[in-house]
Amino acid sequence: MIPNAIGSKTQTADETPIELQEMAKAIESLPARYREVVAPAMARVVECSTRRRRILNLVQEALSQLRLDMKYLIFDLEATRRERDQYKEMLEKDGLL
Repeated sequence: MIPNAIGSKTQTADETPIELQEMAKAIESLPARYREVVAPAMARVVECSTRRRRILNLVQEALSQLRLDMKYLIFDLEATRRERDQYKEMLEKDGLL
């Protein structure tokens, strides 16, 4: 009963926190008249929780990608500096600088 009331989308146990799953079970045990009142609020809570978890995962993935991109940029910058220093040293040896 409550899984349908919790949300229109079928949600796996991995997406819904244990506490909310326990609350859903407790709501299922309520008499029908109370369950009908509480179930829509529970559905909104589960939906918000799921949305926040997805947003958090997206932010974590974006941060991981940003860290990786920064490492590549730092590596590239260091390589460019080494090349510059080598060319400068070669020019100084040839007396062109």
